[in-house]
Amino acid sequence: MSLEQLRKKVIFHNSIDVWITACNERSLDWNNTDGYQMFIEYLLKNNLNLKAFTLCAHEAGETEQAKTNFAESLSDIKNPNASVYTIKLSDDAIKTIASYFKK
Repeated sequence: MSLEQLRKKVIFHNSIDVWITACNERSLDWNNTDGYQMFIEYLLKNNLNLKAFTLCAHEAGETEQAKTNFAESLSDIKNPNASVYTIKLSDDAIKTIASYFKK
């Protein structure tokens, strides 16, 4: 699934799903908490409007164990860049996300 397809489902998404989708589009490993934190840091520095979001590990996805483990690993990290946020997938947001992967 692409970010564009994800956006068509609903406008707001949690940052873990956005991270996973963006990585999958590029055939990159998404199961890396350091990579996720750098991604969130980039989005925040580029003034993407992120809202804090409480994601319970059992709500992390369809029942995918890897996604649940990833969410649990992030919850153990005491850093705002390891938090989960909601992201409105506007055209500008998708451009900002794409620019992260081009750096």
